[in-house]
Amino acid sequence: MTEKEKCDAGMLYNPNHDPELLAEIDACNDLCFEFNKIKPSDRAAQGEMLKKIFAKTGKEPTVNAPLRVDYGYKTTVGDYFFANQNCYILDGGGVTFGDYVFIGPNCVFTTADHAIDPKQRREGLETAKPIKVGNDVWFGAGVIVLGGVTIGDGSIIGAGSVVTRDIPPNVIAVGNPCRVMRKIGEGE
Repeated sequence: MTEKEKCDAGMLYNPNHDPELLAEIDACNDLCFEFNKIKPSDRAAQGEMLKKIFAKTGKEPTVNAPLRVDYGYKTTVGDYFFANQNCYILDGGGVTFGDYVFIGPNCVFTTADHAIDPKQRREGLETAKPIKVGNDVWFGAGVIVLGGVTIGDGSIIGAGSVVTRDIPPNVIAVGNPCRVMRKIGEGE
C-alpha cells in the first residue's frame, strides 16, 4: 500500500519521503505562490487561479492573499466562499466548505494529526482526518480547526477559538477548546 493510499484510508502514513505526495504538495504550493502574486484588485485572475488550486469552487470564491494549501485537490469550496488573509488549509484528510462560508484572517484548517507514539512521530508518521464545514458558517480571526471536526450550518466560531470537536448547527461557539455558548435565535 502506498503512503497516499494509507493517507486516504485514514491510516498512519509518512508524507515526508514519498515522492508522489511531495510532488503533489510542491505543485499546490507553486499554485498558491502564483495566486499570492496576483494583484489584489484582479479578482477575475484570482478566481481563475482558485479553480486550479481547489478541487471544486462554487460561484464567486474570494480569497485575500496570502493563501497556503497543501494539496488543493482535497479541498472543495461552495458558492460565495470568502477567506481573509493568511488562510492555511492543511488538507491531507480533505476539507469541505459549504456555501457562504466566511473566514476571518489568520485561520488554520489542519487535517494532519501526528502519531501519539514518540518513536512513530520521530519517523514522521501522521494521520489525516477530514474537516467538514456546513453552509453559512462564519469563522472569526485566528480560529484553528482540527481534523475530524464537522461544523453545522449557520454556526459562528468566535475569534481565537480552537475547534477540537463537532459543533452543531446554528450556534455561537468560542474558546480553547471551543464550546457552544448559545443557540442563535431566529432573526438575529
